[in-house]
Amino acid sequence: MKNPSWTRDEHLIALDFYLMHQPTIPGKDSTEVHELSLVLNSLNSFLDHEKTEKFRNPSGVYMKLMNFRRFDPLYKGVGLAHGNKDEEVVWNLYANKPTELTNLVKQIKQFSTTEKVELPAMPEDEEEGNEGQVLSRVHRYRERDKSLVKKKKGRFLSEHQRLFCQGCGFDFENKYGSRGKDFIECHHTKPVSELMVGEATKVSDLVLLCSNCHRIVHRKKPWLSVDELKKLIQHNDK
Repeated sequence: MKNPSWTRDEHLIALDFYLMHQPTIPGKDSTEVHELSLVLNSLNSFLDHEKTEKFRNPSGVYMKLMNFRRFDPLYKGVGLAHGNKDEEVVWNLYANKPTELTNLVKQIKQFSTTEKVELPAMPEDEEEGNEGQVLSRVHRYRERDKSLVKKKKGRFLSEHQRLFCQGCGFDFENKYGSRGKDFIECHHTKPVSELMVGEATKVSDLVLLCSNCHRIVHRKKPWLSVDELKKLIQHNDK
């Protein structure tokens, strides 16, 4: 059986390793590459991805590292010619932001080893954020916290006397009557890259969005901010 495609999380971790060891990448038989292989196997056990006997073994991991060389201006050769399209995307996003990438990878590793709850999978018609599946699923879990959602709705009602989408203004009760009363979703506005292990989510981190707006925010990466969502709606309402 063929190994599954590399995930965004794995590409982030591999690129971080590459940049940390640039320009001399440890060989496939090195302790460093073997340790990287173990990290990737541990990560995907957390994500419950299907694995083969050769899943992310040192040879495969080393080949992935060599794929990055074709984008590296410091490398005098040509690197491996074939690779995953996401390698270039990740390189363009983070190769010039090594500190940001290292912090992001640290968060991915921390959450994947300490998070004890069952994190919700991303719906099939939505994409994880630029930061990968682990942090995107943590984001989704936190915006579904029932007690926090209840507090957010309560405060919003006190201030506005009704619940409506802060993106498009849709009011479920106005549209559906009593069946739509008190119904709306919450969206976590804090950037996924700033999520911290053990940090409590604040009511102020949430905004109310109708189901359509919420799905559109998460539909493609990079995810939209609420301001970007509003501008998109205003542009298409013209």
